[in-house]
Amino acid sequence: MLRKRLIVAAVFLPAFYLYIMHLSMEFFFFLFIAVSLAALSEFYSMYHVAGLLKYACLFLSVAVLSVSNFAREYLPDVFILSVMVIMVIRLFSKRDPVSSLSDMSPAVIGFLYVPGLLLFQGQIRKFGPEWIIFLYATVWASDAMAYFLGKGIGGWKLYREVSPNKTVAGAAGSLIGGALGGLLSGILFVHQLQGTSAVFIGVIIGSISVIGDLVESMFKRDAGVKDSGIIFPGHGGVLDKIDGSLFAGPVLYWILTFIYGK
Repeated sequence: MLRKRLIVAAVFLPAFYLYIMHLSMEFFFFLFIAVSLAALSEFYSMYHVAGLLKYACLFLSVAVLSVSNFAREYLPDVFILSVMVIMVIRLFSKRDPVSSLSDMSPAVIGFLYVPGLLLFQGQIRKFGPEWIIFLYATVWASDAMAYFLGKGIGGWKLYREVSPNKTVAGAAGSLIGGALGGLLSGILFVHQLQGTSAVFIGVIIGSISVIGDLVESMFKRDAGVKDSGIIFPGHGGVLDKIDGSLFAGPVLYWILTFIYGK
């Protein structure tokens, strides 16, 4: 398992850096859409959302992310319209009203959870591509340190009912990894960010990343699956790789908005 994780990381991380830092906003948007569609598809597979409802939600996710990037003032309207469309599809796709709420709930939650949270990363990209690298370097450093300290030390369980394998030591490792990831990525990529500020933001991202990881674990445990997908050997699916950043992204965006006033 560890060997697979290291091989995937060695191949993926340099490619990810080059893609984000050296290609234009249009290429970032293409990746943005692809990641959203893949992660949302995995979520819908976990909860057996299929047919017209699934494909309509995937289309609506593209619409929401597009509006967020190119016509942000219309974003609330598109969100409301999307939820209305989901309700109408359920209304006419099944005549029997029984279980209508349970049919729609995974579709709506998945829509809010994946593209709804991911769209903040499109806004972060407008501050500069280096901030996307900062976000993911910090989140993945948090994940890595949580994995190694959790495996190495073990001890008290963090939240046994949701994720039996996560420990308090692993959560502490996430904060340490966030601090180190924030410091190193600040030094290497975000030169305007001072060391203490980078560490502070890194600790915040590390702590939020734990919450994002637990939220996805809650969904997977409810759905009865171990991983959201198998696209990354040893790592799981796309959703498994971005669960922490889905929650950390909005927080970093709010921090950047506070600092730079955009």
